[in-house]
Amino acid sequence: MEKKQFYDFIVKMQAISKIGLLFSKDEYAIDNYRQINDLSAKMLASFTELEFERPNYFKRDIYPTPNVSTRVVVFNEKGELLLVKEAKTGTYSIPGGWCDLYDAPSQAALNEVLQEAGLEVKITRLVGVVDRTPNVAVPEYVIVFQAVPISDFRPHGYETTGVGYFDLNHLPELSHKLSLEEIKRIIAACLNGDTIFD
Repeated sequence: MEKKQFYDFIVKMQAISKIGLLFSKDEYAIDNYRQINDLSAKMLASFTELEFERPNYFKRDIYPTPNVSTRVVVFNEKGELLLVKEAKTGTYSIPGGWCDLYDAPSQAALNEVLQEAGLEVKITRLVGVVDRTPNVAVPEYVIVFQAVPISDFRPHGYETTGVGYFDLNHLPELSHKLSLEEIKRIIAACLNGDTIFD
C-alpha cells in the first residue's frame, strides 16, 4: 500500500471515530472511538515527510463533510469565457469560491463574481454539481451556475489582478482550482444544455 493510500485510510478512520464520538451513547464504544481517534491523530502527525499537503480537518468535533464551493460560467456575445487572474498564482480560473456560512449557493455565487470580476450577473441556470474529491486534497463539491452579465465591469477585490473574456480554444494558464478537464466538462455542459450530477 502506498503512503498516500495509507494516509487516506487513517483520515477515514479518524472521520469514523469523530462521528462515533459525536453520536454514540455506549460507553464502551465511546472509549473505542476515543482510542481510534487518538491513535489516528498520532499516525497523521508522522506523515510530515510526505510531499503532499493535507491538514487535519477533524480538529473540530463536528460531522466531517466535504467543503462546498461555487463556480459561475459567463460567456460574452462572442462565446468567450469569463476568467479571473488570481493574485497569488498569476493563473486564471472561472469566478467562484467557497460558500460562506448561511449564504445560499446562488447568493455565494453572485458574491464571488462581484468580488473577483467586479461584475454583477444574473444566474440563468444550474449547470450541476461536480465532485472534485478524487482530484484534490480537501473533499469538495462544486455547485456550477451559468449566468449573464447585467452590469459593466467595476473594480474587483484583492484576490484577483485581472479579468477578461477568453476564446475557448486559447485559454490562458489555469489555476489548480479547476483542471482543464473539469473546465472542458463544465463548458460542454453549458454549451449543450446538459446537467452535471456526480
